[in-house]
Formats: sequence, C-alpha cells, structure tokens
Amino acid sequence: MLLTGGVVAAVVAGQRGEDANTATTTVRMVIGSEKAGYFADPDVVEALAARNYTVEVETSGSWAMRELDLTGYDLAFPGSQAPAVELADRYKVRGTLPRPFYSPHVVMAHRNAAEVLAANGLATLDTEHRGTLKMAAYLDAGRDGRTWQQLDGTAPYGELRGTVFITCTNPESSNSGALYLAAASYVANGGRVVAGEDGLDRTEPLLRKLVTVQGAQQSSSDAVFRDFVSGAGNPLVWVYESQVASLLTDGQRPDDLVVLYPDTTVNSDHTVVPLTDAGKALAGLLSTDEELRRLAVRHGFRPQGDATGFPSATAYLKQELTGVRQAPVPTSAILREMALRARG
Repeated sequence: MLLTGGVVAAVVAGQRGEDANTATTTVRMVIGSEKAGYFADPDVVEALAARNYTVEVETSGSWAMRELDLTGYDLAFPGSQAPAVELADRYKVRGTLPRPFYSPHVVMAHRNAAEVLAANGLATLDTEHRGTLKMAAYLDAGRDGRTWQQLDGTAPYGELRGTVFITCTNPESSNSGALYLAAASYVANGGRVVAGEDGLDRTEPLLRKLVTVQGAQQSSSDAVFRDFVSGAGNPLVWVYESQVASLLTDGQRPDDLVVLYPDTTVNSDHTVVPLTDAGKALAGLLSTDEELRRLAVRHGFRPQGDATGFPSATAYLKQELTGVRQAPVPTSAILREMALRARG
C-alpha cells in the first residue's frame, strides 16, 4: 500500500551475529517523516536487530494518517498526541499511549533575517546562532501584513523582500503545521487555548493570513527543513528542534543559521499507537531501552522523563527550555476546524 502524502521508506534490520534459530519479529509501522532519519540510522537498525526486531517503515503526514487504512500495520507513530489519540479511538486502542520522546518547535532563520527581527523588537538574540522569537510582536506584524521593507535595517539585504512570515507545513495533513496554528492561536486568543466557536471565530482572520501568505505548502516537515538548508525558499521556517539537532550532530554548523525559540511554542510529543502486540512490545522498547533512547537523543529528540538527557554542546540550541512557554494544544476536532478555516 502506498501511503497518501507519504514517502515509502523500508528499513530492514538484519540478524547480525545472532543465533540463526532465533525468531525475528517483523514490525510494520507508519511514522511522521521527522523520524525517518532515526529509524534509518544503521546503529538503530543494528540495535533493533540485536533485540530480534525487523522494522518496515513508511512515512506520512501525521494528520494524513487518519485517511489511511492501517490494517496489517503494527503501529502508527505520528508527531504528536492529538492525531495519535484520534487513531487510538478509531482502532479501539485502550490504555495509555507511549510517548518515548518529544521535541519543541523552533524557527530556523537566516542570520540577516534574525538580526532584522531583533532590531525591530520581534526577536532577541542570545548568541550569534540562538535567540527568542517574540510571538505577540510577530503576530502583530502578521496581522498588519508588514513587509521586510517596512522594517529598519533591511536595506543591505536584497533578498529580504515581501511580507514577513514563517513557512510551515500544510496544517490539514501535517503535525508541525497544525501545531504552528496551536501556538499562534493560543497567543492570539489572549493566552487561552481555543476550545469552541468563539475562539475559532476570534482567531480565524489572523490564522488565515499566516497560512494564505505562504502560497502552496509542503505536506512534510522534512521537505520544509531541507529546502531551508539548501538555501531555497523563505528565510523563516517552523520546524522541529530535533531536525536542527540532528543537522548539528551530523557535523554541520551553518554560519548563516540562527535558531529562534518562540517565547510561546508547542512541544511535539511523539506518541505511539500500538495496533498489535508486536507494536506494543516495540513501543515499550523505544520508551525504556537505554541504547535506543541514547540514539534518539543523537537524532535530536528529548527523552521523556529525563530533563538532563538532551545535551546542548553548541551555541545553537537550549538544553533547558527556560523562557519558553508551552501552549496547550486544542482538541483534534478544534485543530481540524482551525486548519480548514486557515486554509480557506
């Protein structure tokens, strides 16, 4: 089956050095694209093989998973709790859903864009590669349709033209795009989670501006991230912190990159929906196995229950999320309606 909106990626763990008579359990899963690098890591493949697991992985937008027929799959692994809860209800999965790791959302910015934002009160810079995005000020700029040319300090940068906006993924199909709306709507709603029609009506005009100004949107956070790294597209993009951390772990230190932590953001709790006993067993390993947790950190994910388990040895990332407020996430029904309205 080809997953709607997804890129098929098979990851097969062989039986290296194990007893030939040992049975290997094959687990089929559909995951958010932001975790594709983790499951494709040869060390992860080898660690799973050592525990007698072979995994076959396909990727999909987290919200697009609700459109799929997951019959024959052992688990689904979207990028946050809301789509996972919806899938659990659909497939009658009972009990607490495992959340092995999480990642806050951040904004990747080109240095010149970050410096202009800071000079105009929309951001502050802690180091040359890290700072804070002032969400209320940014949303005011979005509400007014402010352009880069209207900001002080843009004259030397011919590439900073047009409306100031953050690129995100399609919120109707992708978790990161939906959580961008969750964070923005929380701030726009006076520091209250949108919980009904009044909040939807109140925030709709702004959210529609934030989305429609982007034009066509990607369905994959990986595509948005790679476009930015390649130098294409918008100078501000909404991504998972884990994607930046993984880039740094690979030895890349882009001199032009500034990571802006929104002062109000949303943590993406990567949540497993076990569909079979094999899926449940693997979900337990991802949550408790020390080697698999260590490898998750290498790919930029923050392990649940271990505040010090995310080392930040660079000038780009925060180890502790001080000064970053976590916005509550609306229900999946509210998020769906919010995305539909924002997309027009």
